Amino acid sequence: MADVTVELDDLKFAGDDNVLPFQIEGLDVRGRAVQVGPLLNTILQRHDYPPVVARLLAEATVLTALIGTSLKFSGKLTLQTKGDGPVDLLVADFTAPESMRAYARFDQERLDAALAEGKTSPAELLGTGILAFTIDQGMGMQPYQGIVPMDGSSLEEIAGTYFRQSEQLPTRIRLGVAEFFDRDEDGKPRHGWRAGGVLAQFLPQAPERLRQKDLHGGDGDEGDFETDHDDAWTEAATLLETVDTDELTDPQVPVERLLFRLFHERGVRIYDPQPVFDRCNCSRDKIKGVLSGFTAEEIRDSEENGMVSVTCEFCSTTYRYETSEFDVLAAAKN
Repeated sequence: MADVTVELDDLKFAGDDNVLPFQIEGLDVRGRAVQVGPLLNTILQRHDYPPVVARLLAEATVLTALIGTSLKFSGKLTLQTKGDGPVDLLVADFTAPESMRAYARFDQERLDAALAEGKTSPAELLGTGILAFTIDQGMGMQPYQGIVPMDGSSLEEIAGTYFRQSEQLPTRIRLGVAEFFDRDEDGKPRHGWRAGGVLAQFLPQAPERLRQKDLHGGDGDEGDFETDHDDAWTEAATLLETVDTDELTDPQVPVERLLFRLFHERGVRIYDPQPVFDRCNCSRDKIKGVLSGFTAEEIRDSEENGMVSVTCEFCSTTYRYETSEFDVLAAAKN
């Protein structure tokens, strides 16, 4: 099929909650870009997180969407941080082809103390720990997990380290989150969130263009390497550095317009957008299956007025079961 050139003003923009794959052939760069609005607000408003926690989870959600939509199989990508800071856990997972969910866990007392001391950077809130990416390809396949330390850097920098170590490809990620206050169609005050991100990778047709220098000498981490960047990648990375939060989150600057601003001299090819929806995969049967593995004593300890209640940490749906249901299952096992 012949290439078709479309003027920017004639283009139908992908809009919010749609990840847009792109390619810059002149720079041997491929990537994905996204702005999220309704998806993000649904996730955050469900839990009513403090603003600093909401910002962290928004970044994790965007990052997971950018990476998850690259899956070429019906699997699941999970991003998880574990640290010793007041926000000790962030979890976001993407189930191909389009389902996203996320939640955060934090210690309110420690968070209040951190805010009082002005310790609000991601490094101070997350603390020391790890960022893990887990890819589950489904039944019969061994899950893959890549882990990188949280070393005081931002999420986008830590994720860049992950790609450099696991895929050994020069990768640049930009993430932005914005809180807004406006009025709805009826003129009532409204509070919400927007976020956006761009992930770009250097994927030259000629591998020698990477000009990698092995630094570990065979004794260190196999992924520990440095790249003497090709001029094309240096140009792409430099341009991405110029992007600010406003450009990533402004609804008046859709991702197509942002990509054009950055790379119009080189030419940008875009592909069909991939929608992402707020969808949790929990269900009454799944939760019951988990509870069925509990002992009778554990069930009794969880009982209240003859019922056992479980609330999904992702979507906040509460499932209630009569304890007699598990008595029947226990009897069947015996």
